Amino acid sequence: MAHRLGILAGDGELPLKLVEVCRATGRDVFVVAFNGESNPDCVRDVPHVWLDLGSVGSALRALKNAECQDVVLAGPIRRPKLSSLRLDGRGAAMLPKLLRARGDDALLTVVIGELESEGFNVVGADDVFADLLVDNGVLSARRPSEGEWDDVARGIEVVKAIGGIDVGQAAVVHRGYVLGVEAAEGTDALIERSASLRREERGGVMVKLRKPTQDRRADLPTIGIGTIDRAQDARLAGIAVEAGETLILNRDDVIKGTNAADLFLVGVSASESPGG
Repeated sequence: MAHRLGILAGDGELPLKLVEVCRATGRDVFVVAFNGESNPDCVRDVPHVWLDLGSVGSALRALKNAECQDVVLAGPIRRPKLSSLRLDGRGAAMLPKLLRARGDDALLTVVIGELESEGFNVVGADDVFADLLVDNGVLSARRPSEGEWDDVARGIEVVKAIGGIDVGQAAVVHRGYVLGVEAAEGTDALIERSASLRREERGGVMVKLRKPTQDRRADLPTIGIGTIDRAQDARLAGIAVEAGETLILNRDDVIKGTNAADLFLVGVSASESPGG
């Protein structure tokens, strides 16, 4: 029988999805939720604790008291201002490492290291539910045109470059022109901002990849129905994500929404030329 899973819950749909999967498979779960960050829905009817983001020692004790052996980091958490962080003793001891972590991946590496130093086994969301991973190929009814495949290829080139320096996981490209790259503002803001820079009424491809050096147990690229809604609102042509390295939440709903919006959705390799 699988060990009790501890979920460090950030924002978005992923924590709730993992709770639902554990409930369906009979796996015990314990959620550490963070004030101002976690979706309250993810703790409904499951053992949990609410903590401030800086309560590192309290989070570790809660996971131990709940007898969790496996821990998963699920969902994004906004980088707080240091002046607003209320650090407990363990959090204060981590502060020098956190200050040296310039990018999100470096920060998550510190968090994973802290969990492992306490004997926890840190797992990825796809270790909990492998069906979350995007398959290779065209997932939608609409297929990209030749020009749109060219934009996908250009996007892969750009995202690999910014990911290699731990900046972001996504970019939007239209007719070979890079409309925007993801940074601290996140994917949703990237989509909205890119639409305002496009000269034509509709077009553009969002490409989202795992950063080349990131620990795949944390912050894998994720898409859900909200991603599709925002792409539709921005009148993009489609979305390309890295196959085997991107999580898709509520797959059937996402594909149904993609088709209804007349978008394309493709899973691609970051190391091979994409195309029909």
